[in-house]
Amino acid sequence: MIKAIIFDLDGTLIDSMGVWYRTDRIFLRENNVVPPEDISERMKKMSIEEAAVYFNNEFGLDCTPEYIIKRIEEIVADEYKNNISLKDNVIRLLDYLDEKGIPYCIATATYKKLAKSVLERYGIYNRFKFVITGEDVKTGKTSPEIYLKCAENFNCRPDEILVAEDSLHCVETAVSAGFFTVGVYDPDAETVWEKICSLAHKTAQNIYEITDIISEMENK
Repeated sequence: MIKAIIFDLDGTLIDSMGVWYRTDRIFLRENNVVPPEDISERMKKMSIEEAAVYFNNEFGLDCTPEYIIKRIEEIVADEYKNNISLKDNVIRLLDYLDEKGIPYCIATATYKKLAKSVLERYGIYNRFKFVITGEDVKTGKTSPEIYLKCAENFNCRPDEILVAEDSLHCVETAVSAGFFTVGVYDPDAETVWEKICSLAHKTAQNIYEITDIISEMENK
């Protein structure tokens, strides 16, 4: 039985992956670096701190990690505050979970200020029990640390928690750590969707399908 849910943010609850695709490239071009084609794929696997160190080491930038973190946040801040939209049926899903009495949180590699700004714009920030970001843990989602921290906060075992993720490496990590993992479709992960389907316990083309998954588990 599912006792709590951990939601990813970017690509799962909000339609923001294209923003990060552009941001990585804007930042590197500002620093006279031609962005590698797969730069966004590399970045999505890192925490904020890891990404800042990687930019310096890989591209020989003359910047402090603190400057890199601050500048990237500046580039994307307006998009999160004003433009990025929720995925379809997110609020319907939260209403369902509230009715069922199932608590939920967010585990995201992005900046807490950005997460808060987009969720507050839709009036749902305070509905989440807590939000853990890449500023709270020092490893990206190739490590289970962020999920295990959520489980500790919920006082639940991993197998009692549903993790909803759109990225292949996140699905791999959550499954390996013992969480019941649902792969949520996002167009930016189209090329690895088949692999996600083979690894996740369940998949959802639309996030509201999680309600069917919960009902199915309750009726077993």
